[in-house]
Amino acid sequence: MDTPTLLQHFRTHDVPLVLSRSGEPVWDDAELHRTAQLSDPEGYALLALVPGVLPWQRARVLLRTLAATQDGLAERTRATLAKATRALLFGLPPAYALTVLLALRRLRANHKHVTRAVVAFVLEHPEADALIEARRPALVDCFEHALGKTTARACARLITEAAEVAGTAEVAGTAGTAGGDGGDGGRYLRRSLLRFTADPVLAAKRVRALYAPGTYGVPAPQEPPAPLDPVREYPPIVTPTNRGDIAATLVHLYQGGPVAELRPALAGYVARATRGLPRLDASVAMVLDTSGSMRGYGEREWAVMSQAVALRLVLAEVCDRFTVVETGGTEQAPAGSADLAGGLLDALGTGPDLVVVVTDGYENHLPGDLARVAATLPGAGVTTPVVRCLAAFTKGDDLTLRDPAPGLPGQAFWHQDDFAGLLAWMFAHCAPGVNWIRATMLGRLEGGRT
Repeated sequence: MDTPTLLQHFRTHDVPLVLSRSGEPVWDDAELHRTAQLSDPEGYALLALVPGVLPWQRARVLLRTLAATQDGLAERTRATLAKATRALLFGLPPAYALTVLLALRRLRANHKHVTRAVVAFVLEHPEADALIEARRPALVDCFEHALGKTTARACARLITEAAEVAGTAEVAGTAGTAGGDGGDGGRYLRRSLLRFTADPVLAAKRVRALYAPGTYGVPAPQEPPAPLDPVREYPPIVTPTNRGDIAATLVHLYQGGPVAELRPALAGYVARATRGLPRLDASVAMVLDTSGSMRGYGEREWAVMSQAVALRLVLAEVCDRFTVVETGGTEQAPAGSADLAGGLLDALGTGPDLVVVVTDGYENHLPGDLARVAATLPGAGVTTPVVRCLAAFTKGDDLTLRDPAPGLPGQAFWHQDDFAGLLAWMFAHCAPGVNWIRATMLGRLEGGRT
């Protein structure tokens, strides 16, 4: 699996997954997903959880993961895939997830893990009651595909009959087990449906609703109940001090604030930002642009430099071996222009697994030199991956004319919140980074933070 190429595709190819009039799923990158899933089923599913992956790409991963057989996979891998599947089901907008389930019906994917996924979405989704009201026919189709039409309708009939006899849906949810084992009907329900559910009472209630008369015009929920990327509200006006705690503290330091108070606070913010992240077993070299343009002026003074240094501090905590090559001055005394090409050669001289060029994009020293040097590296036998990280003031900055090496993989960042996705993208370009992404996303599934 070509992790950097795949992750870049996941974060940029924003084309909907649609169902044709005949019901066939239509996706222009199906072969890319098929190849990646076959080469590494677990790594492929975990890559979809990386912050910044587009929702329609996550829907594709969910479809491919569920449609594929799990025969021959280790039990641990199956357990990871089950957790990733559930995270995607509830982390996607409901309409996206439902499109995937309808595609599985059309593809006639009838694996047991498909049954569990469909039952979880239809009966355990936090917004299931509203979804059933709004999308009843589609959900019935998915439910009957998962269990089999005859089985699904038999379960619905048994639940309804038990409710009518007992006079309460709660008794029906346990198939009458309050007074015994529920008889043949109860055993049939447990074997065919209830064993796939975490809450049999709630499941029975929703099965009854699924087969009850609907209400026309009910709006369907639009937002995912458990977003994979935290929902963040950014300030309407960006300043140097509202782009994350690390950068804000650095700005106050650069402006001459009290060192005795700010340095401990800075260390605390860095520790909080990296808490729970695994260590990267690799050598990373950063070329840090410390030229005058990085300092900025007026209302933007220190904004870009502080964010670049914030990234430096985070990398220093995460990477086992970390080297910084400053070019253009020092972080607190930027001066003149930065020789990014010379800095790159110096960084490569340390023998790293990955080189990260961090700059605002203005190459005032020999413009175009970084691009020329980078282009000659493969011919010189240099295979070390080199990526560029462009520090911006806001998310909306136009960086079109601020790209010193378009041939190198690049990513912009402007806020501390960008670091989670930026680190994964960056590390994906070196071999040890693949294991780092896997460990980080596994931690996310287990309730850790990324």
